Amino acid sequence: MARDAILALNAGSSSVKFALFGGDGLEPAAHGEVEGIDAAAHFLARAPDGTSLADRRFPAGTRFAAVLDALLGFVADHLGGDRLGAVGHRVVHGGTIFDRPVRVTDAVLDALDALTPLAPLHQPHNLAPIRAIAASRPELPQVACFDTAFHHGMPVLATSFALPRDLTEAGIRRYGFHGLSYEFIARRLRDLAPKLAAGRVIAAHLGNGASLCAMAAGRSVDTTMGFTALDGLMMGTRSGSLDPGAVLHLITQRGMTAAAVEDLLYHRSGLLGVSGISNDVRTLLASADPHAAEAIDLFVFRIARETGALAAVLGGLDGFVFTAGIGEHAAAVREAVCDRLGWLGARLDRAANARGAGLISTPDSRLALWVIPTDEEAMIARHTQEILRG
Repeated sequence: MARDAILALNAGSSSVKFALFGGDGLEPAAHGEVEGIDAAAHFLARAPDGTSLADRRFPAGTRFAAVLDALLGFVADHLGGDRLGAVGHRVVHGGTIFDRPVRVTDAVLDALDALTPLAPLHQPHNLAPIRAIAASRPELPQVACFDTAFHHGMPVLATSFALPRDLTEAGIRRYGFHGLSYEFIARRLRDLAPKLAAGRVIAAHLGNGASLCAMAAGRSVDTTMGFTALDGLMMGTRSGSLDPGAVLHLITQRGMTAAAVEDLLYHRSGLLGVSGISNDVRTLLASADPHAAEAIDLFVFRIARETGALAAVLGGLDGFVFTAGIGEHAAAVREAVCDRLGWLGARLDRAANARGAGLISTPDSRLALWVIPTDEEAMIARHTQEILRG
């Protein structure tokens, strides 16, 4: 009997990551990405064991809809006797309206489009594949899953800026992002360490985009990203928190336009800006340039500083979880962070950390230290299946 499969799409400005899941248990069937969709697209697909399933390059100028159609064609061929039941999408911003995943309709799509001013560098790219699939396969159900939804339950104090109320009511507030990743970590922690999951935990999503989330009993109570995904931690190319007076200075005293400031803060700052070398932690850790070391040191310092603030919000801390590209793979960064968290009772098992174990704290550590791989696509697939089942 044919089974329904779920395709999870995570679309960015120049690439689309995807994962295909089959059956009621959402078994991984394939994953991959389309790179260079703004130039000459390159489609790669792999089996769960890493075996190559497809490797196709498209001529420069190939329309996005045609590339996406090729991806859906691969899915249909790969499924054999099964069928594609729905497509789930990561959508960065759900605003104050969408506090949970939702099936996409024309009205929903219009509402998401209206949120573009809140995430101009992300929202249009998230919505593009939804529109393309709706045009080519209108009968195929689609589900939008929001990066902001996990943080909807944060207390008012954690969402508020000290601005006039009319601006707050107009939507200028703290939303938080990386919610699909944090939701996955919260659920996974319940399986790995249920007692800790019921306590006070900070999860660190450390990748090219980076943030922290303070969780009490698996629920978000505060996070470092705010109105945009630019706030909080220093990141690969993003500045993180910055005195707003510095932005005013760049505009009024240095003559920069708003577009130039946006480019500076989103694309030329962070690890890249401080090091002058790269936004890739692997490159910086391998470099003998003192500016590379300074960039790593500042990254770690900002993580420790924000951890202190979130620990205060939680009224103490029981555990710290590393996840995402840097958090999962950069042992040297984890070690440096844990050394700075010694005042909270963190004691790192350096051998466990070096070999990439899950639990990396010593038995006498007051703070449980974990490394847990995140899987946003699996979270999207799970939500999509739940929506289909009503």
